[in-house]
Amino acid sequence: MNFMNKLVLFLLMVNHLGALGSTASSHSNYEVSETAGIECNETKSHYLALSQDNILETVNRSSLAQAKMVNITSGRQVYPAVYPAYTAAPAAEGNYPAIVLIHSFKGFEPGYQTLVNRIAEDGYVVIAPFWQTYAVSPSDTEVEALIRNSIAYLETRDDVDSERLGLTGFCAGGRYTMLFLPHIKQFKSGVAWYGFPYVGESEIQPDRPASLIDQLDAPMLMIHGTRDQYSNITDIYRYAGELDVSDKYFELKVYQGEPHGFMIKGDGEISESFVAQDAYHEMISFFDRILKNSAL
Repeated sequence: MNFMNKLVLFLLMVNHLGALGSTASSHSNYEVSETAGIECNETKSHYLALSQDNILETVNRSSLAQAKMVNITSGRQVYPAVYPAYTAAPAAEGNYPAIVLIHSFKGFEPGYQTLVNRIAEDGYVVIAPFWQTYAVSPSDTEVEALIRNSIAYLETRDDVDSERLGLTGFCAGGRYTMLFLPHIKQFKSGVAWYGFPYVGESEIQPDRPASLIDQLDAPMLMIHGTRDQYSNITDIYRYAGELDVSDKYFELKVYQGEPHGFMIKGDGEISESFVAQDAYHEMISFFDRILKNSAL
């Protein structure tokens, strides 16, 4: 991370330490690692520290959803860490299912803001924590703690049905979906976008998602492209086979010719291609069937 990115990040955190929103209590302690993890993009993250003003410019443009920034407090051994998170919810009063969205290794790009808003418009409360706030490649322990504290925040909201929680993630977030769906039992379903089932067995990433199949109870949808240059489709087919042998419910949607990260374009904006729109529909349909209709 260069000097300017660090400066913007510092200013963002100072700003967020004010009255941005609610905080949630800590669930676990952990250390931050600066060691590089998954390299699933050729460029460094340019969206780790989007300014609050730039995000909030568009939060109220939809009449169907309301959005805001909140603070999520997650425990550390030395001092409490405050993570900004982008949230959106249906504008109408109600008690809704909720989704934790984990952005890619490139950070919270503008396309994820659009995506969160759309999911909210489709009837979900959504929270997207900025999991790279303190390190580009944090430890799995750190990310898990942040996700658990994001759940704790959702449980404080009157518009959330905490019995109907889903998890989705992209790239590194896809791996986190595969990894934490077995660990965090509050999640009733998950959607993993171009994830990494066999990445792990390192100091900061000790477990491979594929090694936790026996602990998986929640249904999972995997979305992938056949030309994924970072997560080979053969690994996804292998993982699907292991899920099947273990009698774990999953669905797999594969798009021929699509590369890694096809939902978000190179400029950081959401793609409006046929494939991207179809994949979005697949995700919402999957969550609707499980979190709204309890079909599985």
